[in-house]
Amino acid sequence: MENQLGKTVLAAVNDLMFQVKISGAAKHAGVNLKYVTTEKDLFEKAAAGPALIIFDLTFEIVRPVESIRKLKGTAALKHISLLGYLPHVQTDLQKLAQEAGCDTVMPRSAFSLNLSQILMQHAGAAAW
Repeated sequence: MENQLGKTVLAAVNDLMFQVKISGAAKHAGVNLKYVTTEKDLFEKAAAGPALIIFDLTFEIVRPVESIRKLKGTAALKHISLLGYLPHVQTDLQKLAQEAGCDTVMPRSAFSLNLSQILMQHAGAAAW
């Protein structure tokens, strides 16, 4: 498997609307996007060293808060940038994700609005 370090983004997202948005923005930014649907799948694909992992913090199957904590607690994976998004009213979940080590936590609306810039930054195409 070809390693596209710095150009690969993993997305732990199960909402079809956001999958479509992320896929379109990834294509435009020139990043290799891979979706993960289980916690096991997440860690298998994270081992390849993606530039960014995007978490829908409400996607309970991948156990986002626990996964973030494990990623940041693993020496070989802690360098990976982690971004989580959630409904703006879930402030308790936001705090948990931040405490677990999520680098950026933002409301869904801000994530959607800034998605292209976020992906371009992690593709090395532009400053964010």
